[in-house]
Amino acid sequence: MTKENKFCYEYPHPAVTVDCVIFGFNGENLNILLIERGIDPFKGSWALPGGFIKMDETAEEGAIRELREEANVVGVFMEQLKAFSGVNRDPRERVITIAFYALLQQSNHQIKGGDDAKKAQWFKLNGLPTELAFDHIAIIEEAKSQLQQKLHFEPIGFELLNNKFTMTQLQSLYEAIWGFTIDRRNFYKKMLSLGYLIPLDEKVEDAKHRAAQYFSFKSEKYDELKEKGFILEFKPIAEAGEKKKSKQHENNID
Repeated sequence: MTKENKFCYEYPHPAVTVDCVIFGFNGENLNILLIERGIDPFKGSWALPGGFIKMDETAEEGAIRELREEANVVGVFMEQLKAFSGVNRDPRERVITIAFYALLQQSNHQIKGGDDAKKAQWFKLNGLPTELAFDHIAIIEEAKSQLQQKLHFEPIGFELLNNKFTMTQLQSLYEAIWGFTIDRRNFYKKMLSLGYLIPLDEKVEDAKHRAAQYFSFKSEKYDELKEKGFILEFKPIAEAGEKKKSKQHENNID
């Protein structure tokens, strides 16, 4: 054993990869970025962008590089999700993957497949291919759960919106993340009451119905609210309706 590798031990050890769950919003739907694998294993299958970490880079650096090489996505801030270490998750060898997730505005990125990715494409979160490579369905479900929880405490949804947006677009995004319909009036009233939405003197042009007003996000106000602590919650519209009916029933009994 040489001096350079005297702390290396002769026992089997796993390889490490990174996988990137990228959420995008196009104004109507919450989407996931997938790549079509151009090599085995799972050649021709859809998968998350990712790959093996190089010996001279961190997990974060590997995730940024793989996303750039496989999907042409750059300048995205990613957060580490968790490690996935299922023993048989990769047919090649014992592989542990570190998953990251990010939020981006789709209109700001021109995705295209590269490196060992034959193609890159957006898929609706509720319309993903029935089978994905490796354990990527489980990774996406974990990222979705994390996103749903964080939305109660942080306005992370604004990372998915353009600099100006309508209240309808904002509500559509929240509904897509949480997976249920929110009463429009309650949503409008509560979001305005928080104080971190700025009404703009600009409305949607060529609208079929009444022109919708644009808003922007006031980060300073949000930082103030976060210091004090706040929780953003909405009831599904069906549940809210049932509660209203129950209250009316009680009043009738009285």
